[in-house]
Amino acid sequence: MTHTRRSPPPSPAQDRANAMDQALDWLIVLGSPSEDQSQAFQAWLAADPLNAQAFAEAQAIWDGPQVMLSAQTLAARPPKVTVLSRLRPHWKPLATAAVLILGLFSFSNLPIRLQADHLTVVGERQRLQLEDGSKVLLNTNSAFSSTINDQQRIARLYQGEAFFEVAVNRGQALEIDAGPVKASVRDTAFAVRYLDGVAQVQVQRGDVDLRATRDDARVRLSAGESIRIGPNGFDRPAKLDAATELAWVQGRLVFENCPMSQVLAELRRYYPGWIINNNEQLADINVTGNYRLDQPLDVVRSLAHITSAQLREFPALVILN
Repeated sequence: MTHTRRSPPPSPAQDRANAMDQALDWLIVLGSPSEDQSQAFQAWLAADPLNAQAFAEAQAIWDGPQVMLSAQTLAARPPKVTVLSRLRPHWKPLATAAVLILGLFSFSNLPIRLQADHLTVVGERQRLQLEDGSKVLLNTNSAFSSTINDQQRIARLYQGEAFFEVAVNRGQALEIDAGPVKASVRDTAFAVRYLDGVAQVQVQRGDVDLRATRDDARVRLSAGESIRIGPNGFDRPAKLDAATELAWVQGRLVFENCPMSQVLAELRRYYPGWIINNNEQLADINVTGNYRLDQPLDVVRSLAHITSAQLREFPALVILN
C-alpha cells in the first residue's frame, strides 16, 4: 500500500503574507489598468476579506511618508510623476520592507494584552462590575485591569476609553491610572479616554482629583468639566458637553459642526476594517448628526449620500471618492 504525505494547510500568517504579496502586485497594475485588469481586481477583492484588508494596508503604506521619502531619494528630478514612475520598479521591495516594519510594530501592544484583565475588540463594548461595586463600561478597542482588596483599590486603563460609576466608599479612594494621569475618586461618574499618549478626563457627576504622572502637577475637576493631559502636562479645564462627548455611553455618536476628517477618524475606532477618504474636499465639510455607534458603515453611507460623494464598498474596506 502506498501512503502519500499531505502538505499541511497554510497558516493564517502565510495566508496574510500571500494576500499582502498579491496586494502589492495589484497596486502596481492599478497604476494603468486595462478593463480586464480592473474587473479581475474587483473579483480578487471580493474573493476573500483578507484580500481587501491587505490591499488597504498596502495602499496606506504607498500613501505614507516612508515610501515618499524613498521616492525622493531614488528620484533624480523633483516632478511628482517622475518620482512615482522612477519608484515603481522599486515599489515592491520597499513596500514589503515597510510591511515587515509595520508588522513588528503591531506587536507593540503585546505587553498590554498580557497585563489586561479585560479587552474589547474594535466595535465592541463591555460592561464590568468591580469588586467594590463600581461599574465600568469599556468602549471599543480598550484594555483594562483592576486590583481591589483590603489593601488597595487600583484600576488601570492601558488604552481606549472607559466610563466609571464609582461606588460610595468611606475607605480608600479608587485610583485609576491612565498613562499621563492618575485619578483619585469617590462616589463619582466620569469617563477616561487614553489614546496615542494623550488622556482626556470628563466628569459627569462628583469630583475627580487628578495628578500628572510627568511632574506631579494636580488638578481637581468638578461635574461638567473636562481636561486633556498630554506629554507636556495639563491643558486648561474646559466645559463638558456631555450630550456630545459622552454620547457613546448611550451607544450613540453625536457630532455638531464637526469636520468630516474628525468624524471619519472617530468612525474608524468602531469599524473593524478600513475607511479611506480619497476626496480631500470632504475633509473640511462640517457634519451634524446623531448616529448609532454599532453601525459605523451605515454612518459612512449616510455621509456619502448627504455630501454626494462616491462610495465603494468591499469586504472590510470602504473608500470615499
